[in-house]
Amino acid sequence: MITTSAPRRRALPAVLATVAVALAALLAPAAPASAHDELVSSDPSADAVLDALPAQITLTFSADVLDAEGATVIQVTDAEGTVLTDGAPEVAGTVVTQALAGPASGAVTAVWRVVSSDGHPIDGTFSFTVPSAPTPTATPTPTASPSTTPSPEPTVTVTATPAPAENTSDASPLPWILLAVALVLVIGALVWLLVARARGGSTGRGSAGSVER
Repeated sequence: MITTSAPRRRALPAVLATVAVALAALLAPAAPASAHDELVSSDPSADAVLDALPAQITLTFSADVLDAEGATVIQVTDAEGTVLTDGAPEVAGTVVTQALAGPASGAVTAVWRVVSSDGHPIDGTFSFTVPSAPTPTATPTPTASPSTTPSPEPTVTVTATPAPAENTSDASPLPWILLAVALVLVIGALVWLLVARARGGSTGRGSAGSVER
């Protein structure tokens, strides 16, 4: 009679070892999946309080990011919603730089998205603070002063002053003297003519009488 108990006894430890390995494989935690690239640091850092808006922000990643058109996007806005990005971001290996242009006011938020070296897109956001822009003071509008209507100039009535009447008593006596002299001369001439005619007549009559005799 052949017995098989010995081979079975030798196979039992091998079976138990196989079961133990299987159980260990089932109970062991799964190995972590390969991690994607990640943001290592930013300048300015998250929650930083600055005196003014920086000229640019810089993001540093754990590995090179994909440098392709449209693969990297960075948007920066301030508390008023003003877009502060100036141009497209620049990628250099693990470093991405985005130029900024102000002015900015209050909390500044940066939202970024890049494509990691394994081809997977990653994104994130962080904020920092700059001084708020002063509220402009409204300049009071000057109130137009009422226009001054010039008073009409008084009408000056010019009254013609009559020329003083010539005072005959103050007239010069010369015209009268000349008139008297003229009258005297006229009268003298008439008298002379009458005397001359009278003498001529008498002389003619005397001459005729003497001839007749």
